[in-house]
Amino acid sequence: MIEVLNGIKETVLYKDIEGFKLHDNTDYESYPEHWHTPIEIIMPIENFFDVSNKKEIFTLQEGEILFINSGVIHGMPSTIHGERLILQVDLALLHSVADIASMLSTIPQALLLTPANAPTIHERLKELMLDIYREYYSGSILISASIYSKLLEMLVLIGREYTGKRNAFDMASNKQKEHTEKFMTVCNYIQQHCTEDLCLDDVADIAGFSKYHFTRLFKNFTGTSFYKYLNKKRIEQAEKLLVDPELSITEVALQSGFSSLSAFIRMFKLIKDCTPTEFRNLYEG
Repeated sequence: MIEVLNGIKETVLYKDIEGFKLHDNTDYESYPEHWHTPIEIIMPIENFFDVSNKKEIFTLQEGEILFINSGVIHGMPSTIHGERLILQVDLALLHSVADIASMLSTIPQALLLTPANAPTIHERLKELMLDIYREYYSGSILISASIYSKLLEMLVLIGREYTGKRNAFDMASNKQKEHTEKFMTVCNYIQQHCTEDLCLDDVADIAGFSKYHFTRLFKNFTGTSFYKYLNKKRIEQAEKLLVDPELSITEVALQSGFSSLSAFIRMFKLIKDCTPTEFRNLYEG
C-alpha cells in the first residue's frame, strides 16, 4: 500500500482520482511507522485491524472507524487475514473550507469512532464510508465531486459530535452554542492570519473576552494554548512553503510568521520531530 517512503514520510500518489486515494486492503503484511500530509480514514469490513499511534494501539473491529489527522506518525502491525478500507485525502482540498480546517485542528490526532462512543453518528459514518468505496470504483462521471460531498458530511458529523462532547463550556445550551460558534470563528481567523504578528491580547479582544477568560475558554475548545495553536498553524504553512526549493529556510521562516530562524527551527522540530531541512530532504527524496 505504501508506494513512496522516504525515512518515515510517505508521499501519497493519487493515481485514479486527484486528491483521493482509496485502498481496499487485503494484504497480510504489516506497515512500519510513517506519516503523511493527507488525512487518513480506516474502516475494517472483515476481521479486526490494529493501528499503532506512538505507544497506543487501536484495535478496530468490523465497521469501526479510525480518523488519523495530517502529520500523525502511525503504523499498522496487523498481519492477519481481513479486509479494510483505507482512504487518504489531500489536505489542500479540506483547507479550502475554513470551518473544516479549524475543526481538524481541534480534534485528537487519532480519533476512534465506534457504535459505543459515537452512537448518534457512527452508523451514518459507516454508510458514507461504504458509499465512498462504491463511488470510487463506479467509473461514473463527477466521482471526485461525489466523494468530496460525502467526505464533507463525514467531517461535519465528526466535528459537531466531538465539539458537542469535548468542548462543554459548563453553561446553558444556548450560551454553549454561542461560544462554540464564536471560537470556530476565532480558529478560522487564526487560520487566515497566522503568518501575521498575532498576539493573545488582540485575538482575545476580537473574540470579546478578557485575556484571562479567553485563555481558559480557548484551551477548553481546542485542547491547547493559544500560542501552541498559533505555532501549529504556522508550521502547517511552513510545510507548504518548504516544497518550493527556491525558498531558503530563512525565507520560509519569515513567510510563516516566525520572527527568527532559530525560533522557527526549534518549533518545527518540536512539532514535526525533524528540522525544516530534514523535512525538505524527505519531500525531495
